Amino acid sequence: MIPPSFVQDLLSRVDVVEVVGRYVQLKKAGINHKGLCPFHGEKTPSFTVSATRQTYHCFGCGVHGNALGFLMAYSGMGFLDAVRDLAQQVGMAVPEDNRTPQEREKAAALKERQATLTDVLHKASDHYRKQLKGNKRAVDYLRGRGLTGEIALAFGLGYAADGWRGLASVFPRYDDPLLEESGLVIATGDTEADRKRYDRFRDRIMFPIRNVQGEVIGFGGRVLDKGEPKYLNSPETAVFHKGKELYGLHEARAGLRKRGYALVVEGYMDVVALAQLGFPNAVATLGTACSAEHVQKLFRFTETIVFSFDGDSAGRRAAGRALEASLPFATDTRSVRFLFLPPEHDPDSYVREHGAEAFEACVADAVPLSRQLIEAAREGCDTASAEGRARLLAQAKPMWLALPEGALKMQLLGDLAQAAALSTDDLNRLWQAQAQAAGGRSRPPRDRDRSHEPDDYPPPDDSWSAESQDIDYSSFEPSEPGAQRAPRQGGFQGGAGGQRRPWVDKPFFGKRKPPEEGVGLPRARTTSTEDLAVKFLLLHSEWWEQLDAGDLELLHELPAPHGALCAWMERHVQDNGPTAWAVWEVALRETEWTRLVGRLVTEDALQEESQFTELRRVLDRMWVRQLERQQNELSQRAATDPAALAQYREVLLHKQKRLQALSLTPGPLT
Repeated sequence: MIPPSFVQDLLSRVDVVEVVGRYVQLKKAGINHKGLCPFHGEKTPSFTVSATRQTYHCFGCGVHGNALGFLMAYSGMGFLDAVRDLAQQVGMAVPEDNRTPQEREKAAALKERQATLTDVLHKASDHYRKQLKGNKRAVDYLRGRGLTGEIALAFGLGYAADGWRGLASVFPRYDDPLLEESGLVIATGDTEADRKRYDRFRDRIMFPIRNVQGEVIGFGGRVLDKGEPKYLNSPETAVFHKGKELYGLHEARAGLRKRGYALVVEGYMDVVALAQLGFPNAVATLGTACSAEHVQKLFRFTETIVFSFDGDSAGRRAAGRALEASLPFATDTRSVRFLFLPPEHDPDSYVREHGAEAFEACVADAVPLSRQLIEAAREGCDTASAEGRARLLAQAKPMWLALPEGALKMQLLGDLAQAAALSTDDLNRLWQAQAQAAGGRSRPPRDRDRSHEPDDYPPPDDSWSAESQDIDYSSFEPSEPGAQRAPRQGGFQGGAGGQRRPWVDKPFFGKRKPPEEGVGLPRARTTSTEDLAVKFLLLHSEWWEQLDAGDLELLHELPAPHGALCAWMERHVQDNGPTAWAVWEVALRETEWTRLVGRLVTEDALQEESQFTELRRVLDRMWVRQLERQQNELSQRAATDPAALAQYREVLLHKQKRLQALSLTPGPLT
């Protein structure tokens, strides 16, 4: 903790007029200084800075505070960062608590490295802006999207020329390691002599990504014509962490206070276009799902967040992730809402077609967090049955528990009870009883060596079963009574040293009865395309990033349990990045998919070497089957519905492309 005495000493040394004057144009007005308030839109100055009292006050919106408070409010800094910034201005050393000299030295080196990287990125940003002015094709593209030169300048838009080494003319050394470290240049080759370098961004409209302080920390590049990927982001660097940053937040600070809410949209172009159309309060995530850090950062600038998503299934999934991220911060004084536009519209196109007032009406009618939580819990539940209502409560409980204590949480308990046809008291007693039962249940640690346990541990039950299509009965292997298996090298098996008796040495997911004497357990194998797809994605989570939106939709729509597991895995990868198997193993414990995963991820599977083309072939085969089902449905309607005939032809063409892909990709179909 920084001592209060230090903060008081710091504030006595800084001049609030000088601090505010770095961001606001001030004019002397008697003994005070006045200017246009940076926290709300105004034409007549009502923002006053007092040198005698060392405070600022706006008579229009009511904001007030000292130099430290202004820096935190305007720049979005945390308390510690704001103290360090002010201390640096007056040459004071901030007292560091509980940090060794080595840790302080490391922190200083990192800060210097980050400053160097932002300098490199800023220089590249200037170059891209100059390139935009001289490229008619790029300017025409932006004009075609309805953007003006003023808005392009405000967001620092630029253009990366269609050349392999465009930045070589900008930096003295094209082989400078900083260019590669900042993500501007890609280097290939194992040795320095063999290394080849080229620009990451080529023939793209460039959107500089700035942190709250206005420093360029990365770029997003959009193709002008057709091409993949449509958007290309900078890689993770020492200054750029896409799971923490929001595009447009630096530019939207004043708009957030003017409009009174943050509008979270899905793309760079939406943010820029909305700012031009009168909504300067829009921000966007950087190709990732909304995270808790995104929500927390936005609540530093406003008390209201509106998430705007498409009304399709992908938009619903994105809303689900935003809901989860928002729950811990949904206090009684904050508001989180969800706006679902028609599938044919994004916010930009909706405002252009229907006008700003119509869009404002949509924002006013956005779904509040409380209702969105209940709708998310209701998904897949038949509330006309007791079983469906019980499932609703089971799905709602973890979300409800994530809410902070307060009136909102209490009211939601009543709403959930009503949705499940229970009284609030009954639901409260039920969840309290479940919590007590869970807290009082004893269980041995998962990594405990159970070689000394009695032979009836775990208790025999009837949970061992196998569906015929998942068992290769020709693979039964006799085993001698009491024989030990070799220690496991991976998978769900656990155990100290892997030393267990054959029937105890079981997958972590699910229990098995001990086999009868002289009889071995059958080995499970994957036989369906669904099994293979899930297995590949569990063992190679980096492949998620190579799937397109259609593939993701296909996986999400798989029948239970595969579809639900795929949705969970994709969300996990979006939030945490590619995940090693050991991490999956821990994350999947105690979930409803434990049995499925235990069947798919065997010791043999962990030893397999697979290629992405194998997953691609499996997905294409699944596509063919789905398209064949659509063909059958459309063929029955085509006799009376001309539109169905046209759809049939489109589906047929799509299926032919998938079949062609299958014929070109080596490997088994299943």
